[in-house]
Amino acid sequence: MTNPTPEQTTQTSDSILIVDFGSQVTQLIARRVREAGVYSEIAPFNAAKEAFARMNPAGVILSGSPASVLDENGPRIPAEILDSGLPMLGICYGQQSLMHQLGGEVLSGDSGEFGRAFIEIGDDCALFDGLWAKGESHQVWMSHGDKVTSLAPGFRPVAASPGAPFAVIANDEKRIYAMQFHPEVVHTPDGGKLLKNFVRHVCGLSGDWTMAEFRKTKIEEIRAQVGNKRVICGLSGGVDSAVAALLIHEAIGDQLTCVFVDGGVLRMGEAEQVVSLFRGHYNIPLVHVDASTLFLKGLEGVTDPEAKRKFIGKTFIDVFEDEAKKIGGAEFLAQGTLYPDVIESVSFTGGPSVTIKSHHNVGGLPERMNMKLVEPLRELFKDEVRVLGRELGLPDVFVGRHPFPGPGLAIRIPGEVTRERCDILRKADAIYLEEIRNAGLYDAIWQAFAVLLPVKTVGVMGDGRTYDSVCALRAVTSTDGMTADIYPFDAGFLSRVATRIINEVKGINRVVYDYTSKPPGTIEWE
Repeated sequence: MTNPTPEQTTQTSDSILIVDFGSQVTQLIARRVREAGVYSEIAPFNAAKEAFARMNPAGVILSGSPASVLDENGPRIPAEILDSGLPMLGICYGQQSLMHQLGGEVLSGDSGEFGRAFIEIGDDCALFDGLWAKGESHQVWMSHGDKVTSLAPGFRPVAASPGAPFAVIANDEKRIYAMQFHPEVVHTPDGGKLLKNFVRHVCGLSGDWTMAEFRKTKIEEIRAQVGNKRVICGLSGGVDSAVAALLIHEAIGDQLTCVFVDGGVLRMGEAEQVVSLFRGHYNIPLVHVDASTLFLKGLEGVTDPEAKRKFIGKTFIDVFEDEAKKIGGAEFLAQGTLYPDVIESVSFTGGPSVTIKSHHNVGGLPERMNMKLVEPLRELFKDEVRVLGRELGLPDVFVGRHPFPGPGLAIRIPGEVTRERCDILRKADAIYLEEIRNAGLYDAIWQAFAVLLPVKTVGVMGDGRTYDSVCALRAVTSTDGMTADIYPFDAGFLSRVATRIINEVKGINRVVYDYTSKPPGTIEWE
């Protein structure tokens, strides 16, 4: 059995390899490069040599890191990349690593430089073409303790800040550029344009990577991988698995059978919508399995969120295994795994996992199950999946749905999950989303949902005393789910939603609103 890894993805020389040294914002580099119309992939530094050989990229970007190049065991740029002669862009630690390995000097600073800073442009360079000019001052975002104090041979300074005398450096002959600040974050207003200049002007890429091209390439890859074999696709009810199913169906037609498992933790009306769309609209073979009793019984007494995720993931696989036996002859299991799922679930060091949370659809299948994985979306970010869905003709009402976690309502019910608590939460969540749609706010919000807390409070309804559950409302804005801010509902809206939920949902007598951004919180509660 062979399961895809983050390194087994699209091969194209019209691409950029991003070497990850452990920065929390490396994914944003990939997003900015793709926004410039250029395909990019991320590889951990200790797997970068293999990724470099496979991709044959047109250029390399080196990420930031929480490490120090002065540490004896700090991450290093692979020699194969350093000696390749390809264009390179070093960001923060990437700059320091270039200087450290090419003969410059890096020292631990007496004081770091964190947050907003202004750099003075001292000279022209290819990164600044049509953007910044000599003598100008521009805002950037710094986050460093160490700093470059002496340049390697062939490099020249082109910008400086009060805390970084070599804020931007250039080796024009070798097409190597580096900066101490982070262009990938929104706090560097022109950062995306700097990265665009690197991939377009320095690396010479045309910027014509589109979702239509991805669709065409991926269909060819699916056909090559699957051949004349049969595939089972697990539908979760969300956008990701739906888009994956449509893409695979376009590639191999009736060799695909979709299996939709209702574990009793879906949103209101979701099962009916999925069955209607795939059986009715697309005429795709679909097996609908009501496994709610199996899932909810297994969740009895389980309160740890990781234990919930792992149980649900294992049970999904068990159900798929049973359905595969019934269908007969299926050699592949398709999943809607996305790029952030893959990256969040794999430590960049390759050592013990330091993940924030596990993802139920990442990590392969049990050895006893003689099936291979087909994960056509594992190179895409969430908003890119939506673009692909529209490219495939998926109805906008489905494409535009807010993200929904694989474990479903089970991780929106902190504490024990029961059928009764799922029913209560389903009703509250439906009211909340209905009011958001009625207010015309649905598309302005990245994700909105209700959470049923394991807390009861005293209330007064009519002339009687109640002792019922608390419902928390969550709504965030985001572009990719990596960072998120709360949606600023007005008090009248929240009051209206709270009143409806308390009046219409038996079992809830108090409603609160979650004002936590990401970071420090995650979007989901568990």
